[in-house]
Amino acid sequence: MEIKKARSYGFCFGVKRAVEIAENSKDAVTLGPLIHNPLEIERLAKNYNVKFVNSIDEIDENIKRVIVRTHGIAKDKLKKLKEKNVEVIDATCPFVKKPQEIVEEMSKLGYDIVIFGDINHPEIQGVMSYSIHNRVFVVLGVEELKDKKLKDKIATVAQTTRKISDYLKITNYLIENHKEVRVFNTICNATFENQDAVKELSREADIMIIVGGKNSSNTKQLYNIAKENCESYLVENENEINPKWFKGKKLCGISAGASTPEWLVEKIISKIKDVT
Repeated sequence: MEIKKARSYGFCFGVKRAVEIAENSKDAVTLGPLIHNPLEIERLAKNYNVKFVNSIDEIDENIKRVIVRTHGIAKDKLKKLKEKNVEVIDATCPFVKKPQEIVEEMSKLGYDIVIFGDINHPEIQGVMSYSIHNRVFVVLGVEELKDKKLKDKIATVAQTTRKISDYLKITNYLIENHKEVRVFNTICNATFENQDAVKELSREADIMIIVGGKNSSNTKQLYNIAKENCESYLVENENEINPKWFKGKKLCGISAGASTPEWLVEKIISKIKDVT
């Protein structure tokens, strides 16, 4: 069986930058997992003593350095963190900072804010916090907008890892139903490239294996795209590979989420070779 990697996959700029920051910040803690990949988090803890805490309240006098993770942090939490006697190292992805800045600016100008994304995702919680008013609406689809009483002036941004086709449905609906809509395309280019590459390869392959954290939004997006075109599986590590998946298959496509390191992709490929 042939194994073929997608032309674009794995670590994006923001994740690569954050991992390098962590590797250069030994004995620090991150506020929440640095990235959405448990095996990479384990590696950083083992090799660099970079561990994570779940809340600011867990930061005691023994902790001297705190890394703000790639997804960013709510504005009030950042203020609270800076008031503690610790060095704050900001590893927020620059592409995540952009929607934060847009929401702050547009809310000051009196626009209602519509955010396309998951309200429970740390990136979105951070972006929401930059509005200076409470007219912020987080949605995952058009249906959620239909009962919202929005003003005529609306500004919209998207979670950086969402599908552009889904964002277009939301922006088209807003434009059709409101007088002034400011649309900001805040979906990351790396997300576009990885999604396009998965779509392309999954149309060619008999089976797709998507590698990444199961709590990773962008990884799940890749999996959802792949399974539209062929049999597809999302795995976090090589132990989840099932030999039965590959029976009768000629081409296996491989892709990986933006938080997935290359060493893990290679482990998965070696495992597939071993069982086929």
